[in-house]
Amino acid sequence: MSYQDHTLTDQVSEQNAPIGADPTGPEMFGHPKGLFYLFFAELWERFSFYGMRALLVLYMVNNLFQSFANRDEIAIGIYAAYGALVYATPVIGGMIADRLLGYRKAIMLGAVLMALGHFALAIEHPVFFYGSLALLIVGNGFFKPNISTMVGTLYKEGDTRRDAGFTIFYMGINIGAMVAPLICGWLGMTYGWHYGFGAAGVGMVLGLIMFWQGGRSGVFGNNGLPPEPAVIKERVAGITKEAWISILSFLSLPVFGLLLFNGTLDLPGFGETIFDGSIMHIVMNYILLPVIALVLIYNLVKVDSMERQRLFVVILLTFFITVFWSFFEQAGSSLTLFAERNVNLTFMNAAQTNSINPFFIILFALPFSAMWVFLSKRRVNPFTPVKFALGIAQLGLGFLIFAWSANYADAEGRVSIWFLILGYMFITTGELFVSPVGLSKVTELSPKKIVAFIMGIWFLSSSFAHYIAGLIAKLTAVSGTEGEAATGMASLLVYTGVFEQIAYVAFGFAVLALLLTPIMRKWMHGIH
Repeated sequence: MSYQDHTLTDQVSEQNAPIGADPTGPEMFGHPKGLFYLFFAELWERFSFYGMRALLVLYMVNNLFQSFANRDEIAIGIYAAYGALVYATPVIGGMIADRLLGYRKAIMLGAVLMALGHFALAIEHPVFFYGSLALLIVGNGFFKPNISTMVGTLYKEGDTRRDAGFTIFYMGINIGAMVAPLICGWLGMTYGWHYGFGAAGVGMVLGLIMFWQGGRSGVFGNNGLPPEPAVIKERVAGITKEAWISILSFLSLPVFGLLLFNGTLDLPGFGETIFDGSIMHIVMNYILLPVIALVLIYNLVKVDSMERQRLFVVILLTFFITVFWSFFEQAGSSLTLFAERNVNLTFMNAAQTNSINPFFIILFALPFSAMWVFLSKRRVNPFTPVKFALGIAQLGLGFLIFAWSANYADAEGRVSIWFLILGYMFITTGELFVSPVGLSKVTELSPKKIVAFIMGIWFLSSSFAHYIAGLIAKLTAVSGTEGEAATGMASLLVYTGVFEQIAYVAFGFAVLALLLTPIMRKWMHGIH
């Protein structure tokens, strides 16, 4: 699981939590009781998200598109588009909650949409497949940013328990992310795909029930209610604004389904029309990217010299984090297929390997946090650009270990699972060097008037990273239908060849970050 799930929750809440919010209701273990309702709601929601994610590419390759010669390419393209959209919609969902719905109603709407999506995915049919992913994308947009913000509303401004509260919440995220592939992966690959996806759906319903029960018991107090209740009750064309949000959410599903679609449609008047990711390519490169660039240029012109230089540093950090996630997000796609085809999976299946990263996050997160405090006290804590360089280098080392494994393969082209585990460990330590540190510095370096916008760009970098990750993963695509695709030593050389290239490119970007460190330090104007 990406540490960014936690850092997103923390920083979004920093931006949106109302000043002076009081702890509500009774306490438990020294924290507002509402925290633990949110803890379990998010745990089960992440269980559903990562349980489905662990099975998604394997399901497409081995079931839904198994008769297609380019099944790997189709599956990787859909997975990349799904990941890109999942990280884009929370920006919209957060805005709608802030201005109209309030956090609670947004969370409930998102949870219902996601539960429907998971159960629809259990029905093995292409129409339900695309529809279910669209439901998950829209639902995640409402759920993810707003449950995070709810945590922030439980603490007063300056409450010393706040960081500890987010750490507890973060552990719930990682527990869900670690356990989900083990359970859903086992059910899906042992008893059938619909059992695995169905288990993810059950997890989402449990999360929905936990959040609903928290609201019903009053532990959230008045936090998370609509900012102006009268506004959402206003009618447009005879329908309340609140109802319109739900209606438009469902009406948007075909649009998201089309963005995901990889295949051929028979359109009246157009004949056979092939969608090979070209729509997503247009949206990302010719709409979203130019808009972001223009707004950034506008703001660079408006701010003073020091703010401009700090903003340049934010842009550089955003560039490097996009590079990092582009390589990191091979997990779930090319790394999962590599695990299935070329790793001796002695005590877990390919889907379950997705639990390795969150396991190491749980293991290392607190020691890393303590390490930064220890180094700071001794004035030897590396500057942020140096941490980025070290983090990207560790990610490169992880992929180099995957590549080296080819030298120790057996006659069937399979390598020890310990290469996979060791590689994931270095990728995870690299993640802990860049993700939490980067988000913290974005809030410090961004001009105060546009900090929310810059945070939105930072989150959207994950969307672009998933898109780029798909382009990279397609280099590993093995042609042929089930039973005909290259396996054994042939597929091993394809995967490890690409992983080796990723490693060397990552090392190159790490060197670039080090070379830019002096000027970035200067432009940061005293921020470490």
